[in-house]
Amino acid sequence: MRIAGLDEAGRGALFGPVLAAAAILDPKRVIRGLDDSKKLSPERRAELAPQIRERAVAWAVAQVEAARIDAWNILQASRQAMMLAVAELAVQPDYLLLDAVTLDLPLEQKSLIHGDARSVSIAAASILAKVARDALLDQLHSSYPQYNLRSNKGYGTPDHLEALRVHGPSLLHRFSFAPVREASSWTWKASQQNLPLEGAGAEA
Repeated sequence: MRIAGLDEAGRGALFGPVLAAAAILDPKRVIRGLDDSKKLSPERRAELAPQIRERAVAWAVAQVEAARIDAWNILQASRQAMMLAVAELAVQPDYLLLDAVTLDLPLEQKSLIHGDARSVSIAAASILAKVARDALLDQLHSSYPQYNLRSNKGYGTPDHLEALRVHGPSLLHRFSFAPVREASSWTWKASQQNLPLEGAGAEA
């Protein structure tokens, strides 16, 4: 059977899209060291991702932008990204393995708790999604250097939260997430009261 593992990256981030990957592995072309991407170093993920892309029967990565996340909510956006990834596979699967979610697709599927640690195909998808999203955030860093995206990858780290307070959110932030919404409100109030804002070009 053609079993596709699926997982997402960036679900808890405050900035940017959520990415999902699907991977159908070839049991005859074993990839050693696959594990939940969060347990692996960036260097190890960078080593494994090309192996997955080369040895997999099929793989795909898809994304859903921040505006859609705000419109749908992050769970639905993550599911949508996964369905897009399945649709983009060069070889269509007949079975899906997912990490604690289900998809509205006419395919037999199984949802596993901690699936990225229990299934090598889910682990492979988690690595592909994480590597792709990290690369995207590295690119976006040059356009939004004030948020230090290269380091925090859009998550709510102390430096990112401080940048939101100082500069306000960008158009690629997720306004349905409380820290972004609160920063937007603070920036708007400061502008109305002519309070000083560090940095220019804050977007609210």
